[in-house]
Amino acid sequence: MIGLIITWLVTAISFLIISKLPIGVQIDNFNKALTSAAVVGILNALLLPILTLFTFPAIILTLGLFFFVLNAIIFALAAYLVPGFSLRYGFWSALIGSFSLAVINSILFRVVASLT
Repeated sequence: MIGLIITWLVTAISFLIISKLPIGVQIDNFNKALTSAAVVGILNALLLPILTLFTFPAIILTLGLFFFVLNAIIFALAAYLVPGFSLRYGFWSALIGSFSLAVINSILFRVVASLT
C-alpha cells in the first residue's frame, strides 16, 4: 500500500515538472497533478492491455516503438478527462509528455530508491 502511494506521489511530482517544461503540457496545481497521476495509472491498468492486444501487429512491425503512440493516447485521454490538465499542441504534446513522464519518473524513482 505504501508503495502505491509513493508511486502516486512521484508521478504527481513528475507531472508538475513536465508542466514546467516548454512542451505544451499544462497542469493547474498539485491537486490536478494528483488527479492526473491517478487517472493515468487507472487508464494504464485498464485500457493499455486492451490497446496492446488490438495493436499487436503494429507493435511487432515497429519493434515496440508503437508503445510510444499507445502511451501518448493514454496521456491525451487523461488530459481530456481531467479538468485543469491540458495539451497545448495536441498529439505532439501528448507524445513528448508521455516520453518525458517515463524519463522523469525513472529518475525520481531512482532518487527515492537511493533514499530508502
